[in-house]
Amino acid sequence: MISVASGTKVHLACRPVDLRNGFDGLAAKVQQVLRADPFSGHLFLFRGKRGGHVT
Repeated sequence: MISVASGTKVHLACRPVDLRNGFDGLAAKVQQVLRADPFSGHLFLFRGKRGGHVT
């Protein structure tokens, strides 16, 4: 179980994302697509192409 502070938003990407981008590439997606700060303390979850992995 992961404890999350109150007020923390959780964003879940419904479309598959190429997880080979790494953390820098995923942070860039957060900035470009969501117009959000990836270092804000909120959680951003991405699903892989096959749907078997969530990062």
